[in-house]
Amino acid sequence: SQSLGAQVELGAKVTRVVAERGGWSGVIWSELGDDDVEEALASEIGRFAGQALPWEWKYYSHDGPPDLPVRLQAAGFVAGTVESVLVAEVDQLDLGLAPPPGVELAPVANRAGVEALVQVHDEVFGGDHARIGEVVLAGIASTPPSIAAVVAVAAGRPISAGRVEFLEGSDFATIWGGGTVPSWRGRGVFRSLVAYRAAVAKRRGYRYLQVDASPESRPILLSLGFVELTKTIPFHYSVRGYVAAG
Repeated sequence: SQSLGAQVELGAKVTRVVAERGGWSGVIWSELGDDDVEEALASEIGRFAGQALPWEWKYYSHDGPPDLPVRLQAAGFVAGTVESVLVAEVDQLDLGLAPPPGVELAPVANRAGVEALVQVHDEVFGGDHARIGEVVLAGIASTPPSIAAVVAVAAGRPISAGRVEFLEGSDFATIWGGGTVPSWRGRGVFRSLVAYRAAVAKRRGYRYLQVDASPESRPILLSLGFVELTKTIPFHYSVRGYVAAG
């Protein structure tokens, strides 16, 4: 969710997250028709007009009206990569998948661990992920922790990293990240990070694990036992000429 100090605002047609201190903000649910979509778009753009950082409209393939993606782009949004919303029942996953030889999984417990996670994300995904680092640092420090994170290390070098976020009052935990440096791909590192985070979620009492999967991670996750529910596209809104990275 990448949100610090976030508030969820529930509306009849739109639900949004509004974060403070540089966290993630955006529309996470909508139920619109031809008669109210333009008003809703104008309203949300106005709602976030004071935001210093970009925000996004989280579109799902079952959202209406059918031409919502076209209308979002006409209103100034930029479409990101199409992702798959996948869900698995934690008890149906293999929680014992170990990393390959030469790789250790290190729980993120302090700022040094967070910096290692950010280093991996910057290398694998490009861009600056310092904001995510602050989200993780705040999450692991909360009581109880709202986030758990892990870094895969080989020969003293962080090579992969990911986190799991715990939604209060929900049966669902969500996993994020998991990117692996090119030289270590295809060896099972990603799978071991999924198993690690699933085991943490199970210990915390969560029944399901959800992920917005990239085209690269989707086949791996499906082979582990995840099922696809729908597609999603992040539509980023430009603020002062800047568009959020994916």
